[in-house]
Amino acid sequence: AIVCEGFRRTDGLFDIEGALTDVKSYPFDNRYRGVIQPGDPLHDMRMRLTIDEAMTIVAVEAATDRSPFAICVDAAPNYQALIGLKIEGGFTKRALARIGGVSGCTHHTELLGRMAATAFQTMAPIRRRSADASKIEDKPKRKPPLLGSCLAFAPDGDFAREHWPEFYEGPAPVDPS
Repeated sequence: AIVCEGFRRTDGLFDIEGALTDVKSYPFDNRYRGVIQPGDPLHDMRMRLTIDEAMTIVAVEAATDRSPFAICVDAAPNYQALIGLKIEGGFTKRALARIGGVSGCTHHTELLGRMAATAFQTMAPIRRRSADASKIEDKPKRKPPLLGSCLAFAPDGDFAREHWPEFYEGPAPVDPS
């Protein structure tokens, strides 16, 4: 199970928290921990990314409470390498360059993609309000970053036609008259 949440802090920063728990419905042997009973987590891991409004990581906390190997806990401090990285397009690739492979933990690293999505969802209304407040009508509009990112935001879809008409790529609306 993966659970991710985003929170606004009183100091103006944001905490993006992720947790990964892996439980089985059957007992099995583990060389490090012995028999893992049904419902007892094989993996129980958490991570917190603290980001600013620009979505730059300013602090990282990672913890491994349960794992299949004793050495797994040693990967957590390596996630400090993410500090200074901005959550934006290409984030996962840049994060992997810093903590991928033997520097990190497969499960903590897997959380990063989900946490990045949670960061976008947490920040979207805040960033939208900030952008609306600083709009200048003469300023040329840039292509919305969400355009083309999923079916709902397809360049030829209804949402694009309604909200981003200058970037709409579908057929012209039919005049009902």
